[in-house]
Amino acid sequence: MSTSRISQIFPVMGWVRSYRREWLRFDLVAGLTTAAVVIPKAMAYGAIAGLPLVVGLYTSLVMLVVYAAMGTSRLLSVTTSSTIAILAFDTLGEVAPGGDVATLMSASATLSLLVGAFLLLGGLLRLGAVANLISDPVLTGFKAGIGLVIVLDQVSKLFGVHITKAGFFRDIVSIVRHLPETSLPTLLLSVAMLALMLGLEQFAPKVPAPLVTVAVGIALAAFAGLDRLGISLVGTVQAGLPTFALPDLSLAEQLWPDALGIALMSFVETAAAGRAFVHKGDKLPEANRELVATGVGNLVGGFFHIMPGGGGTSQTAVNEGAGARTQISGLVTAAVIMATLLFLAPLFGLMPNATLAAVVIVASIGLVSPAEFRAIRSVRTMEFRWALIAAAGVMFLGTLQGLLVAVLASLVALIFHANTHPLLVLGRKPGTHVFRPLSSEHPEDETFPGLLMLRPEGSIHFANAQRLGQKMWTLIAEFSPKVLVLDLSAVPVLEYTALRMMADGEEKLREAGTILWLVAMNPEVVTVMQRSPLWERLGRERMFFTLEQAVEAFQRR
Repeated sequence: MSTSRISQIFPVMGWVRSYRREWLRFDLVAGLTTAAVVIPKAMAYGAIAGLPLVVGLYTSLVMLVVYAAMGTSRLLSVTTSSTIAILAFDTLGEVAPGGDVATLMSASATLSLLVGAFLLLGGLLRLGAVANLISDPVLTGFKAGIGLVIVLDQVSKLFGVHITKAGFFRDIVSIVRHLPETSLPTLLLSVAMLALMLGLEQFAPKVPAPLVTVAVGIALAAFAGLDRLGISLVGTVQAGLPTFALPDLSLAEQLWPDALGIALMSFVETAAAGRAFVHKGDKLPEANRELVATGVGNLVGGFFHIMPGGGGTSQTAVNEGAGARTQISGLVTAAVIMATLLFLAPLFGLMPNATLAAVVIVASIGLVSPAEFRAIRSVRTMEFRWALIAAAGVMFLGTLQGLLVAVLASLVALIFHANTHPLLVLGRKPGTHVFRPLSSEHPEDETFPGLLMLRPEGSIHFANAQRLGQKMWTLIAEFSPKVLVLDLSAVPVLEYTALRMMADGEEKLREAGTILWLVAMNPEVVTVMQRSPLWERLGRERMFFTLEQAVEAFQRR
């Protein structure tokens, strides 16, 4: 295998050769800083997924190492996310409803293996454009729904009560009914932990708030005996590095549909985070190679008890803000996680569940962004509705079904926009060769009796041709032109069905005494038109390069 081919598969072979010694200080600081955020969040994500906390650390360790070797973004921190965790929770709950740890771990590994296989297959088939399958407004709504689901899932821990999960709205009712059973010491600790976390993020943003909050919670449990006050603790956290184990492939048939959905969300989040932190002069992350990198990370992790992983915006923001220069920062973070697994795991067993809940809530509440909803609504009300539909889909139907709603909402929005291209009636600005849509703002624009100039915008295909044709016939009935000019300069593609309808329309126009002229056809439209009988019927004398030429020909006529 050639060196260039190896570098293509493992980008680390390329950037490591040009690594500068002065960058190491920045990468070390960034890696350590990011680890302070990643470690407590990774454990929190393990809890969200219903898995032992250590699984979150396993996931971060494997994903960071693999991505450093194969990823194309120098700043992206690839571990896992709250969105992926809640999707995994729903999936694993169906496979192991009893919550047996061994079964959950085996199912999680199998799920990660399948997610990795889908991501890798997507990369090999060059399906990177799938990242655009979910529009930004729909993704905003979906994430908001996920954030609300995660926060609600943790609220009972803040009060020290236990409820049976039965769905978003029924869980709200259940929590309200159990409020009289609230543990006052647990509630006071929860308020203190939330105040500490939020206060640090507000007034000391450079301090790793999750790590400090976890450290304070552990210290209180160790020295103040919180468990004697009825405050529940996390319990034993397994020490040591992840061990090799074969996934349970017998679960593949049951897990693969959910794995496909998680793979899609993993890639969408990874791609979004990668694009969000591109510095001026940097290359954009290569979508297909990102699919391969995260796919291999999940595949490898499937043999080491991980949960599905992907890139995360929050930890990437920390990594970038701390001054990371290359993926070396990710390896430094992985080294700190390894040290934690080897030496510090027993300490985390002292963490109060209320502290963990506070970390999860603050980490997840950022998924709900009213500012983004307002921004969407201020631009287009329709996209705002799609965002609300996606959020409602998660809350009413569940996360994986909500993901399906989000994808369908994006596709419906795409179809809707594809079928609502404008059809503009044109006039000429006096004394110029400029043609523009007629409007009340420019009543002085010139029109020509007997000549109707129309400009359709966007591709014309089987789905929108009939609607466009109806608009044209309405305008023809209104203006009764002798000559109809279609300016096709804004039409990149003319599909077969649309071309046939245009040919039929030309015959009807001719019978009604109206002549059709075509102007400014794009090369692809010309190629398609030349293969149609309409080309010979129109002839060169009814086709023009510019609207001005068509107007001059009409005036001579």
